[in-house]
Amino acid sequence: MRASLFITCYNDTLYPETGRAVVRLLERLGVELDFHPKQTCCGQMHANTGFRCEAFSQAKRFVRLYQDTETVVIPSSSCVAMIRDQYPALIEELGNEELGHQFATLLPRIFELSEFLIDRLGVEDVGAYFPHRVTYHASCHGLRGIHLGDRPFRLLAKVRGLDQAPLPNLDRCCGFGGTFSVKNAEVSSAMLAVKLQDVVSTGAEYCTALDNSCLMHLGGAMHRQYAGMKTIHMAQILASTEEFPAEATL
Repeated sequence: MRASLFITCYNDTLYPETGRAVVRLLERLGVELDFHPKQTCCGQMHANTGFRCEAFSQAKRFVRLYQDTETVVIPSSSCVAMIRDQYPALIEELGNEELGHQFATLLPRIFELSEFLIDRLGVEDVGAYFPHRVTYHASCHGLRGIHLGDRPFRLLAKVRGLDQAPLPNLDRCCGFGGTFSVKNAEVSSAMLAVKLQDVVSTGAEYCTALDNSCLMHLGGAMHRQYAGMKTIHMAQILASTEEFPAEATL
């Protein structure tokens, strides 16, 4: 199977190790990956802050870049939610029928990482090894936006050596929300403080998620409070093996 990796601008700029982990993981599973160097941003931050023109540009770029791709894999439920939820209205507003047809054809071939593994490849045991206690944070976009359900838990359950620590109040937002954390800093910080209490209460060594934006927000709070816990994208856990442990990349 062939797939194209849309790494997202957030990961590319701040967390390139996530992209490298996705490549190791999928190539180990026999997926032939390609990477379009002209990829940029999905346009979420532009759309969410009212910059429609810039969001149009990113949506058009994404569709035209991937229209002939067999499958697109995205290690960010936030970006997948943007594409599924906001692109249809953006493209309809543009009134470009050709672009609309291209997008409608492309949409069923776009997958978040856990969706791709379970729904497209039909795999839950990816051969990972990560001997640590881990708690999973369900991002709002993953939980409510694209409805990942139990997919992340099914994948983690098959990781050898991993001890899953249930997170209380799983449906609570961490308070990041992209520009929300900037425009509403006090509310965001209050939400973060409550969420961090739940995360720390698990006694886990690592907090994982499928969005590095949430992990950055949580990780910053952990660092400031000397919480003694680390954050790690789930792709890094799933890519980890005894021969090439994730700890070597942290």
